[in-house]
Amino acid sequence: MTREEVVEKVAKIISNHFDIEAEKVTDQLNIKDDLNADSISVMEFVLELEDEFGTEISDEDAEQIETVGAAVDYIMNNL
Repeated sequence: MTREEVVEKVAKIISNHFDIEAEKVTDQLNIKDDLNADSISVMEFVLELEDEFGTEISDEDAEQIETVGAAVDYIMNNL
């Protein structure tokens, strides 16, 4: 899977979960700050990533994922 495909899927998840247009999702978008996500929303997002990409993200790793780019990088490195 290419980075572009991962970005597209992550943008779709964010779009559905946080009610933002997928086209507005960038690598620099901060999940907590820019999307006003609380800890429950972040965990739900991480669970959706796990389901979509068939990977497991530890709690420690999930805490490190602050931006869309970080989420994509994590997935690319753990597929």
